[in-house]
Amino acid sequence: MAISVVRLGTDRAPDEGVRLGTVRHPPRGVKKEDHARLDFFDVWFPELAPSTNLVKSAHAAGAMTDAAWKRFAAAYRREMGEPPASRMLEVLARLSHEANFSVGCYCENAARCHRSVLARLLEEHGAAMREE
Repeated sequence: MAISVVRLGTDRAPDEGVRLGTVRHPPRGVKKEDHARLDFFDVWFPELAPSTNLVKSAHAAGAMTDAAWKRFAAAYRREMGEPPASRMLEVLARLSHEANFSVGCYCENAARCHRSVLARLLEEHGAAMREE
């Protein structure tokens, strides 16, 4: 059993399990009843997405330089360190030892996406992570 980290909207892997959309907004122009059918997510879980203010400040900064990415990642980690997000991470980490499921975002570049930070946070909480 383990957590997979995925790009939402991509084909599902075998045994991926329930897909959690850790994004601030559902996909534009997609009916709610089509989210799962189109491989976006089964459950929308915006509580583990970066805050609206954090996303706005990242976009306002312009190009995502190494320094800008480090600032964003640190700010996201601070947000996820506060309840209730920290408790949700703990729950998901524990559930990962009992079931397969995935977390994801739309970003093309996983290395500059909050889902890469989220994966490390889950690992730090003791989650079983699927090797990609």
